[in-house]
Amino acid sequence: MPMPPYTVLCYTRGCGLPAVYKIAARWTDGLKAELKTYALCCASCLPEWFRRSRQKQQECRLTTGEHLEVPTIFHLERGQRDQQLCQAVELETQLLAQEGIPETT
Repeated sequence: MPMPPYTVLCYTRGCGLPAVYKIAARWTDGLKAELKTYALCCASCLPEWFRRSRQKQQECRLTTGEHLEVPTIFHLERGQRDQQLCQAVELETQLLAQEGIPETT
């Protein structure tokens, strides 16, 4: 029996709004690849979660052969697998500009 649909909520404690964005970074160890999720959040909480996610990624320690890209923002869509999610490039550019961070970091 399939699981019933449910609303994914923003990670921010007390927010309670549905998550509409996934902040994640592409990770690989050379054999496997996946998205490492940093946050699921609503539009209001996105700037703070995006900032936190980029900071956490910089602090991440990797072993030989591992590669972790910078976190990016994806539109969270019900029923979509990670490989199908669309990146929110314009939103990322806007948030990075507000923080004074070059896009290529």
